[in-house]
Amino acid sequence: MANNRLSDKVFLERLNANPGLRARMESLLLAVDDERGDLREADAAEMRIIDEMRQMGREALTAWAEGQVTRRN
Repeated sequence: MANNRLSDKVFLERLNANPGLRARMESLLLAVDDERGDLREADAAEMRIIDEMRQMGREALTAWAEGQVTRRN
């Protein structure tokens, strides 16, 4: 995967083209940085990040499916 890196510009363009995925990525980054200050224990951080990753997976699959429909029409 490291060989397939997108430039920062292309990455941001693609991320901005998928607002749901962008919102989920922002939420994940906020969890990692503990912006709310509520992740004082590893268990809480683990659960929050797992939840964010699951939701990001759903967003990614939704974006993929919508792209497939668009390409086929």
